[in-house]
Amino acid sequence: MRFLPRLGLSAALAIAAFLGWRLLLQSPALRHGGDLAPKAEEGFTLTLDTFLHVQQLRKRRLRAFCSRAGKVTALPSSQDERASLLPSLRVNTKLDLLYCQVPSAGVEEWHQLLEKLEEENVTLPVPLPYHRLQAKETRLSEFNQTERKAMLGSYTKVLFVRDPFHRLIATFLQGMGISPSFSSFVQEVLDSRKVHEAWEPLVSLCQPCLVQYDYVVMFGFLRQELGHLLRRAGLPAGSLLPELTDSQVQWTYRWLAEQMFSELSAQQKQQLSHFYRGDLAAFPFSSSFLSDHHSTAETWQK
Repeated sequence: MRFLPRLGLSAALAIAAFLGWRLLLQSPALRHGGDLAPKAEEGFTLTLDTFLHVQQLRKRRLRAFCSRAGKVTALPSSQDERASLLPSLRVNTKLDLLYCQVPSAGVEEWHQLLEKLEEENVTLPVPLPYHRLQAKETRLSEFNQTERKAMLGSYTKVLFVRDPFHRLIATFLQGMGISPSFSSFVQEVLDSRKVHEAWEPLVSLCQPCLVQYDYVVMFGFLRQELGHLLRRAGLPAGSLLPELTDSQVQWTYRWLAEQMFSELSAQQKQQLSHFYRGDLAAFPFSSSFLSDHHSTAETWQK
């Protein structure tokens, strides 16, 4: 399929959703990252034990990646260095939550949930060495070293993860960049001297080797996992959870990936695989439309 004029986001997703659903009806089984992700069939109930086991596996893989990659493990003291290193980390001082805000990660429901929790006036009285702010959320880098240390030690820290190639497709559909076709947009990304946060790899954007996240939640499993996450964090779940459609959207983007990445040259695929090699090594993604991305992830170097 060749994307000539840029489709509007809603129109493109509507067409892709229909075709993706046709593909779903013909597909034998849902495939995910082995035992690193729970099954996502309709009606599947994720138990707390399974949720915690999956979390252990994901974090173990992440720690192994950080060990191999030799990533930085200490926050800089300089305000300017902190601002450049932690631009995407947000803290909600009322709910004692810290998370990485990732563009095109498909977690708009998470922000809606935080708004609902604010409306319910939920608070968690945890003693911290500073006064709570009135703002709902702000950047972690704006706090001083003592405050950051307290937040990183006591807040519930959540990392939302999405297949980097699906993020790239979402960014394109949202109209980022000036390219009319997906292949030219990819070339624009590859040629860019300064990485834009819209397509920056998660390992750089969210610093998971520097921040010890308590939960690693993958797009496609929000419906199964968010309830357990909230209860473990001491926050109300149940009726406050929004309607989560990420598992269905995941199918749409798998179909889109197969179609749109067929436009790319072998060189572009190889360069993209190298660009996202850290994400592919650190997290259990199952996409296979780039034939060499698994081998590239396994040969990650410092």
